[in-house]
Amino acid sequence: MTPVKRVHNFNAGPSILPLPVLEQAQAELLDYQGCGMSVMEMSHRSKEFESIIKTAEADLRELLGIPANYKVMFLQGGASLQFAMLPMNLRPAGASADYIVTGSWSRTAWKEGAKLGATGVAFNGEAENFTRLPAEGELKLDPKAAYLHFCHNETIHGVEFKTEPVPPAGVELVCDMSSDFLSQPVDVSKYGLIYAGAQKNAGPAGVTVVIVREDLLLRTPEKMPVMLDYRLLAESGSLHNTPPCYAIYIVGLVMKWLKGLGGLEAMHKINQQKAGLVYNAIDQSGGFYRGHAAVAARSIMNVPFRMPSEELEEQFVKEAKQADLIGLKGHRSVGGLRASLYNALPVESAQVLAQFMAEFQRKNG
Repeated sequence: MTPVKRVHNFNAGPSILPLPVLEQAQAELLDYQGCGMSVMEMSHRSKEFESIIKTAEADLRELLGIPANYKVMFLQGGASLQFAMLPMNLRPAGASADYIVTGSWSRTAWKEGAKLGATGVAFNGEAENFTRLPAEGELKLDPKAAYLHFCHNETIHGVEFKTEPVPPAGVELVCDMSSDFLSQPVDVSKYGLIYAGAQKNAGPAGVTVVIVREDLLLRTPEKMPVMLDYRLLAESGSLHNTPPCYAIYIVGLVMKWLKGLGGLEAMHKINQQKAGLVYNAIDQSGGFYRGHAAVAARSIMNVPFRMPSEELEEQFVKEAKQADLIGLKGHRSVGGLRASLYNALPVESAQVLAQFMAEFQRKNG
């Protein structure tokens, strides 16, 4: 058999999946556990799929310590659909909602929310090119807001909250956790709602995880379109219509993989190790590599950086690809370079990247 080629995959999403997960999916592709069908072929109402989705949810609850009074939904439309579903469901008519804007994705969430009703901007880091997080006491918060929204980790600008912002009493904390979901422990009880596109750390593109405290479902207005109605979707167990079955199956395999590693505490230590290798390569370069984010705000998931010229950056990406280092070009909106170090990326890949960076500087610095 021809050996399978696996590159060092730094893509920002869809991103690398754990090799054991892919191997199990491959082994079960034609016949899922003796049922004679692929998961892609079976009814979403079948006992087999019911077991798949319930087990995925149970393992997710265990990993995150999700309290019993929270619902878990596996939805479609990506985190981008949640930018609209969130205010439609949780912001009552005539109320406002606050947004902390620390990068491209929280800015997009705020703009989508503003299309549907009143919004306040508690902080906006755009004038400083989204290099930092708000300092203590810097947030301008509305004590009557329906919720306070923030993005835990900005995929494009590489800034990551180390502690949750604290909303005024009675204001719900809501979070887009797409790009660092399951990368570290989280106290879910601090949040009214968490949403995350799966395609960074939890599975493939096509499924979005939403975790919401049950009492907030009472806010959903009557006559909400069915597929935008949190309350109905939660009551149906994510099975109102055909869900993204295969994506949910892969999410379930990823949950098992994370549990096998020792859970989110163990995963966090591995992620810190990987990030340390890349940030050290930047910090030891004497300015040849320049990190985007302020040191205190650095993400352990996404490391954007620049070089002395765009020509060198293009050369870096080209030579990196030749060395099987894939996905290092920065987002099209900001340029530069970016290494995404998601859960499934092996420590070895971060080591190889750091070594490549040092050698590239030696030849071109």
